[in-house]
Amino acid sequence: MASLPLPTRRATVRLARSLAEALRPGDLVLLAGPLGAGKTFLARALCRALGVPHGVTVASPTFALVHEYRVPLGLLVHADLYRLEEGRSVAQLGLRESLAEGAIGLVEWGERFVAELGGDGLLLRLDPGPPTRVARWEPLGPRGHRLAASLGAP
Repeated sequence: MASLPLPTRRATVRLARSLAEALRPGDLVLLAGPLGAGKTFLARALCRALGVPHGVTVASPTFALVHEYRVPLGLLVHADLYRLEEGRSVAQLGLRESLAEGAIGLVEWGERFVAELGGDGLLLRLDPGPPTRVARWEPLGPRGHRLAASLGAP
């Protein structure tokens, strides 16, 4: 598993920009880590890097479960699965179908539902430290390997 220290918010924004440059329609990024690790900050930075305007609020969709944004690459689907307990509930959200239709998926708390989301993407874990926040990523399938390689992983 490759890793990168994120000692500042600026470093997190740089990671988001690097990832955004590599994302293609149908790609999936799963954000994992404990509460307060910075998943939503990274998600917001990634949304901005993909073209979500600063006038549009980007917040974790904890209660709505899914927010959709139009970006130059097409549809960006941002989901938060923290409150879900069963794979069947994830399937009912239609995320897998959205990915198959070319949406980019950004899913907080999705690591428990990799199979329901198609099993191919990049799992990006945030560890708040101490001493500093660290991002670790793991490819899940061919798309995940391409994304991991774009971040400097073999």
